[in-house]
Amino acid sequence: MTQVIHDVRGVGYDADADGLARFEQLIAADDKVEPADWMPDAYRRTLVRQISQHAHSEIIGMQPEGNWITRAPSLQRKAILMAKVQDEAGHGLYLYSAAQTLGTARDEMYDQLLTGRAKYSSIFNYLTPTWADMGSIGWLVDGAAICNQVPLCRASYGPYARAMIRICKEESFHQRQGFEILLALMNGTDAQREMAQESVNRWYAPALMMFGPPDDESPNSARSMAWNIKRFSNDELRQRFVDMIVPQAEILGVTLPDPDLRWNEERGHWDYGDLDWDEFHDVLAGRGQANSIRIAKRRRAHDDGAWVREAARAYAEKQKATDAAGRVRQAVAS
Repeated sequence: MTQVIHDVRGVGYDADADGLARFEQLIAADDKVEPADWMPDAYRRTLVRQISQHAHSEIIGMQPEGNWITRAPSLQRKAILMAKVQDEAGHGLYLYSAAQTLGTARDEMYDQLLTGRAKYSSIFNYLTPTWADMGSIGWLVDGAAICNQVPLCRASYGPYARAMIRICKEESFHQRQGFEILLALMNGTDAQREMAQESVNRWYAPALMMFGPPDDESPNSARSMAWNIKRFSNDELRQRFVDMIVPQAEILGVTLPDPDLRWNEERGHWDYGDLDWDEFHDVLAGRGQANSIRIAKRRRAHDDGAWVREAARAYAEKQKATDAAGRVRQAVAS
């Protein structure tokens, strides 16, 4: 028996005979694939992996800055930092919701994070020992995120692309916030300038590695680009980021810790030195400064919130019963 599917455009088609052809037509036309559209299993799996890992990164990414809320140097700084952490929680919510449209339950994705079966961005496994790290994270880490995520606003999967629009607007604010923190420090005392430079020294290389391994060592990039999920390769995005931050570093007055950094007139880009990919893989493998800290804290938060989830389920069941009783009374009355 032929299974006829109707997509979000109201068009009916034979899933077995026409599904792949229609999917390839959407990709070729640079159109959006929607949840009700037929899609290859590999495309679905790639999206679930990428979107859920992105969501995990936002949730774990709340911790380094949340650690500084009570220690921020002014009430205004505390309020700004709280708002940023709230934004990151919201980003996780948008992304988990987008991934759920692909048929994977949020509980399942969250369990993969808590049990270590799913990865998140390696950058969040570094410690934040000084206030200047809040500036470096905003300027470098969120700046790298912007370079990576703005092209995702044109990703081929509709719910992901639409979620990224608001996320990128907020990340842009976060990057400016970090730049302002560093600028204030660089216009301060000698000790403050030294603290800012030391922090930039620690975060520069990990921020460049956020884009993932070199293109010839990245197993997923080619397929994601063929499906219009990604628009640029890891190395292309890394180059964009370096070209963006060099003039910003000059404005700040900080030195980027790369002796090989120099302008290449022929290429029209900044050349930069090799990165320590052994460190990158060590962090991904769980041997970073804070891998165990981040996951343990997230597990505690999950366990501590069990009563909230139970209460929400009980309330939902009560409302369902109340609504059902109301429909019965209405039917009897009519």
